[in-house]
Amino acid sequence: MKPVQPLFRRLSHAFAAALGTVAFSAAGLALASEAANRPLDVPYVPTPQAVVDRMLEIAKVDAGDYVIDLGSGDGRIPVTAASRYGARALGVDLNPERIAEANENAVQAGVTDKVEFRKQDLFKTEFRDATVVTMYLLPNVNLKLRPRLLDELRPGTLVVSHAFDMQDWEPDQREIVEGRSVMLWIIPAKVDGVWQVAGSDPFVLELEQNFQRLEGAAIRGDQRIEISDGRIRGDQITFTIDGNTYRGRIGNEAISGDDGTWHALRG
Repeated sequence: MKPVQPLFRRLSHAFAAALGTVAFSAAGLALASEAANRPLDVPYVPTPQAVVDRMLEIAKVDAGDYVIDLGSGDGRIPVTAASRYGARALGVDLNPERIAEANENAVQAGVTDKVEFRKQDLFKTEFRDATVVTMYLLPNVNLKLRPRLLDELRPGTLVVSHAFDMQDWEPDQREIVEGRSVMLWIIPAKVDGVWQVAGSDPFVLELEQNFQRLEGAAIRGDQRIEISDGRIRGDQITFTIDGNTYRGRIGNEAISGDDGTWHALRG
């Protein structure tokens, strides 16, 4: 297998090419207006290969993964994911020069059977099937993407960002690599609401979710006990009531206790 090329990567959500002379038709004017008002303008700044390597390492990428890189530049993240770990990967970018460069890097690394690059707006990219999403964008772009990441990705999907965070959505893991931040988020299942907990000591569980963190209370008759240490990690839930820690796995409108002594249904 050929090595991944050292000259690689990144970000360009600037205009794909000059619009040129646009015919004065309704379609042409609409295209010009859309491009001129595009809210995203990300410069091309390559990610150092050491940062790329660590982004994929903390995501524990392997041959079973499907990595989608948003703003893929010269393709170094998808190419590295495929050549080093055997993963399938997709890179999207608006700049045709970067797409051509990325495809050439895939050829040089011998991974064209595992990697695809598309000239495509990342906001119009379907990433529901990804197991890992990587990005090196800008803070406002991360925030604009955040609702889609949380709503469309399956619980447990990993999101890894170079340099820029998600503001009040705190990362599950943060590292510094060669002076640069690398952050990992695990998409949390949605558990906000009321649950009926059955077992040897049944109770009503009211949960308030703030990304991966939980607050709430257990209600037994007229007694209300606040939970502590509430947390979601993918489809796994942990919380403590009166010193007793509950751990379970979140399914379709149900939670199954890890120790088999309790389960919960929504509503």
